[in-house]
Amino acid sequence: MPSARSWFALALLIALVARSTSAQEWPRFRGPNGTGESETNTPAQWGEKDIAWKVELPGFGHGSPVLWGDRIFLMSADKATATRYMLGLDAKTGQELWRRSYASKVHKLHPQFSSYACPTPAVDAEAVYIVWSDWQHLVITALDHSGKDLWQRDLGIFVNQHGFGSSPMIYQDLVIVNCSQEPSKDPTGKAPEPTESFVVAFEKDTGKERWRLPRLTDTASYSVPCVRKTAEGEELLCCTTKEGVFGIDPKSGKQNWSLADAFSMRTVASPVMAGGLVFGSTGSGAGGNYIVACKPGQNPEVAYEIRREANYVPTPVVKGELIFFWSDAGVVRCVEASTGSELWKERVAGRAYFGSPVRAGDKIFCVDDGGLVVSLAADRTYKELGKTNLKEECRTTPAIAGGKMYVRTVGHLYCIQGEK
Repeated sequence: MPSARSWFALALLIALVARSTSAQEWPRFRGPNGTGESETNTPAQWGEKDIAWKVELPGFGHGSPVLWGDRIFLMSADKATATRYMLGLDAKTGQELWRRSYASKVHKLHPQFSSYACPTPAVDAEAVYIVWSDWQHLVITALDHSGKDLWQRDLGIFVNQHGFGSSPMIYQDLVIVNCSQEPSKDPTGKAPEPTESFVVAFEKDTGKERWRLPRLTDTASYSVPCVRKTAEGEELLCCTTKEGVFGIDPKSGKQNWSLADAFSMRTVASPVMAGGLVFGSTGSGAGGNYIVACKPGQNPEVAYEIRREANYVPTPVVKGELIFFWSDAGVVRCVEASTGSELWKERVAGRAYFGSPVRAGDKIFCVDDGGLVVSLAADRTYKELGKTNLKEECRTTPAIAGGKMYVRTVGHLYCIQGEK
C-alpha cells in the first residue's frame, strides 16, 4: 500500500501538472512553437453558460489573440482609414485596459478575405510585438504590457496584392518576421521602387537588427517560422514559394538547407512537424493546392505529397503520430504522419475555412468564415463532437490559455470556460 509520502508526492505532481496546463501561455500565432496544441479540456460545443464573457472590439480584424498571464493582446483596424489599433485586455473580464492607434493609408487588400489587421502579435514576459504594413511602410513595433512604446522599426515599402499577413515569432532574445513580398506595382503610375523579400531578426530589447536572410521576390508568402531541434541545437523552419521548405540558423540567420523545388504556388500555411517530417502546403484561390511532407536536413527530400483536396490557408494540427489537415473547403483528413497512410477523410459542416485548427486535448476545433465552430475527435476514427454557431464573420484561429479558449470574430472576442 502506498505510503503517506507517496500519496503526497502523487498529489503534488498532479497539482503541478494541472497548474502547468492552466498557466500555459499562448505567445504567438497558434500558441507555443506554432503547434496549435493545448491540454485544456474545452467543451465540444457551448451555450450561454459556457461563455465566461463576450466583448465588442473596435474596428475590424482577422488576427488572432495572444495571451500572457492575465493579459490578452490583439490587433484591429478601421476599415475606412486603415488606422491600426493595438489592444490590451483583461483576460478575466475582457475589459479593455488600453488601446494604441497607429495611423496608416488606405491601400489595396483582397476584396473579400483580408483586412488591415491580419497579423497575430507575439508576446513574452516583457513585451508584445506587432507588425503591419501599407505600400510605403512595413512597421514592427514593441510595446510593454501596459501599452507603452519600447521601439519601432520601419523596413520600407511592402508590396502585396492581398495585404500583409505574416505574424512575428519570438526565439530567445530575438523577434523574427518573414517579410515576403511581390515585385513592385506602383498604383499611382510612378516608377516603382525595387522590392526585397527577406526573413529578419531584431533584438527584443533594443530593436537592433541582428540578421537578415534575403529571399527571392516572386509571390508573397505568409508562413510563420517554428523551431526544430537538431543534433547540433535548434533551427528555424520556414516556407516560401521560391525557397520551398528551408532551415535557418537562428543565431546567425544563415540558411542551413532548402528544399527549393517543393512548391509551385503561394505558401500561406505555416510549417508543422510530425513523424520526423516537416509539412508545408502551397496553392492558390483557383485551386491546385497540395501538401508536401519533407525529410529535413542537409540532404532534404520529399517523403510524399497529398495532391487532392489539400489545405491552402489553414495550418494542420498534430496529435502524436497523427496529423490532421483541414482544407479551406472543409475537407478534413487524418494521416499517419511518418508514412502518409490516410486513416480517414470527411467533409464537415460549414462554408470556407480561413483560420487554422487547434487541438484542446482530444478535441480539434476550427471556425468557418461564418462563425461556425466545429469540433472533431483527434483520433484514428472520424467522429464529430459538436458545433457552435457564433453567427458572425470569422477568419481567425482560436487561442487556448489559462484553462480557457478565446475565439475572435471580426467584431467580438469570446472567452469559453474550460471543463472541470
